Amino acid sequence: QVQLVESGGGLVQAGDSLRLSCTASGRTFSNYVMGWFRQAPGKEREFAAAINWSGSVTYYADSVKGRFTISRDNAKNMVYLQMNSLKPEDTAVYYCAADRRGVINIIARNYDYWGQGTQVTVSS
Repeated sequence: QVQLVESGGGLVQAGDSLRLSCTASGRTFSNYVMGWFRQAPGKEREFAAAINWSGSVTYYADSVKGRFTISRDNAKNMVYLQMNSLKPEDTAVYYCAADRRGVINIIARNYDYWGQGTQVTVSS
């Protein structure tokens, strides 16, 4: 069992940066693929970024590639999403998720555990 808690969201202006954090509980955190998803009002939840257990492999949605960076610190049970050059279209609730199967994937239903989400609002 893994419990996830996101933090770091807020209201920023276009072009600003934010760093989201996800704190995980559970002794097997380092075994999980971790992902960040986001959901804007009236839209489906969409994949943003994922990282493998060791941090050696990452994958990004085209919409965030080059602007967002996912990282993890297994010693601290933490996952981060550094978001630079934010745009109004990045406005959404951002969710941290964990996948037990150990293979990076972009499908939300494949992830086993989810946090409660943190709001990111980017004004123009």
